[in-house]
Amino acid sequence: MTLIGMMHHRAEPEKVKKAYAYSVVAKAEGVEFFYFTPGKVDIKNKKIMGKYYENGMWIEKEYPFPDVIYNASYPLSKKAERIVDYLSESIPFTSHSIGSKLSVYKRVTKGEEFKQYLIPTLELTSVKDFLDMINLYSKIIMKPTSGHQGESILFIEKEEDEFKINDAGKISIYTKEELLDLVSHKIQEQEYIVQRFISCQIKSGHVYDLRLHVQKNGEGKWVITSIYPRIGPLGSITSNLGSGGYTAFLDRFLQKEFNDDWFNIKRELEHFSLSFSNHFDALYDGSPLDELGIDVGIDENQRLWLFEVNWRPGIPIIFNSELDVARNTIHYAKYLALNKKKYS
Repeated sequence: MTLIGMMHHRAEPEKVKKAYAYSVVAKAEGVEFFYFTPGKVDIKNKKIMGKYYENGMWIEKEYPFPDVIYNASYPLSKKAERIVDYLSESIPFTSHSIGSKLSVYKRVTKGEEFKQYLIPTLELTSVKDFLDMINLYSKIIMKPTSGHQGESILFIEKEEDEFKINDAGKISIYTKEELLDLVSHKIQEQEYIVQRFISCQIKSGHVYDLRLHVQKNGEGKWVITSIYPRIGPLGSITSNLGSGGYTAFLDRFLQKEFNDDWFNIKRELEHFSLSFSNHFDALYDGSPLDELGIDVGIDENQRLWLFEVNWRPGIPIIFNSELDVARNTIHYAKYLALNKKKYS
């Protein structure tokens, strides 16, 4: 029987909601599953003190090293990092990082096949870079290279000699000098990129994007887990669900917003989900990817744009997709176990 270990930094699986879903799915699929933290790994004896779920409780038990590790979170200490590195040398991990927003942009650009979907982007290393972009496009977005859930994103619009800034729905007017001071301060705090602003709005004026959630299945092939719109609050520049946004069922959303074109757009989204995933995966030679959250937008000319690619994407509660995600992950982990020599 395949043995899968779910590794997480939290000591108690009760505090990791998805641990229960993975345990349930593993049992249904005939897979032995346990939860553990790096601190419970005995490298010398190649044993792990883990926990399994039974009769409403997580019960502690000693396990041998598993066939596959679902690495569900980052290690939080240097010691944990060393243990994770040790395990990864001999045991296949399901997940591999894709890098920062900028490194992803560069990788897709170099890959060429999908670069026409990329938004013009520049690494923001100086106020001159910023001025070049705002003069070229008049509407731009500033975002941290390693940000998440729409944090610290600024929308900046040039209006003659003034600049309008939207910061999480708060509108401010800046002079050129004030704006350059702000930009200088921001890029000293953390790394930023600056992008041309692509307008993606529904008929009501709300901004939106579309999350294409894909995973590898039990054959090691990409499948679509879900596609859904993410709609931002009125006045917001981001559509992230963690920032007050909301979602809807895809077919109804497309029918309402695109009328007779809705079905063709749905097919385009489905085709893009799988074709991009296969191409993007191939750009990471030696580190196969398992799951992606691809964020795209459709502008007023129905042109598709690639906004962002995310590692370990979340699932909105509305779809009750936790078990779908868990099933794909368990199936893929079994696939890795059967192909261990290839992926370890």
